[in-house]
Amino acid sequence: MAKVISLNVALPRTVKFRGQAVTTGIFKEPVKGRVKLRRLNLDGDKQADLTVHGGPDKALYAYPAEHYDYWKKRLPNMKLPWGMFGENLTTEELFEDQVNIGDVFRIGSSEVVATQPRMPCYKLGVKFGSMDIVRQFMESKLTGIYFRVLKEGDVGAGDEIELISRDDNNVTVKDIVRLVSGRGDEATIQRAVHIKALPEAWRQEFLAYLVKQDGIE
Repeated sequence: MAKVISLNVALPRTVKFRGQAVTTGIFKEPVKGRVKLRRLNLDGDKQADLTVHGGPDKALYAYPAEHYDYWKKRLPNMKLPWGMFGENLTTEELFEDQVNIGDVFRIGSSEVVATQPRMPCYKLGVKFGSMDIVRQFMESKLTGIYFRVLKEGDVGAGDEIELISRDDNNVTVKDIVRLVSGRGDEATIQRAVHIKALPEAWRQEFLAYLVKQDGIE
């Protein structure tokens, strides 16, 4: 059974990076006890730039604890506490190749639906002190999973992540990563555009691809 092993939050802070002041909410730290999960974020957690972060489709970000082993090998000299990748939930047994976009889960007393993988921005580079981590993150395809909140509730470390319903279009989070990296297939795109939980920006991108393909043919 998948579960939450760490609950991580942060309010935006301003830090210096390459001589510039950068305001970011990526510096998540574990918290004890139970926290209210609301439609846009957890209590005590906010995003700095709402044009690319946050919003209903990115209200909650989960990253598998198992992925940390990969990063410890790649970054042996760096401390990697839970929350290092900016995740709200550090999880066990919840993987991108097993979760469909549109799958609904119960976490504590809340209910959430998987919406998309994470595409990192330069703020991850700010967190790690090197922009190279953005490239490494994308190459790893270990993206983690964003969720939309369907039902507000309390969550905490130790909560089970219970699958309530599975989206029958059968497009995993990892499938979306493959599509974005140009390694997907048209059949997967055809299924993806029918997923109700898929954010509209992704849907329009995939529809544009299909229209282009039809035009070529």
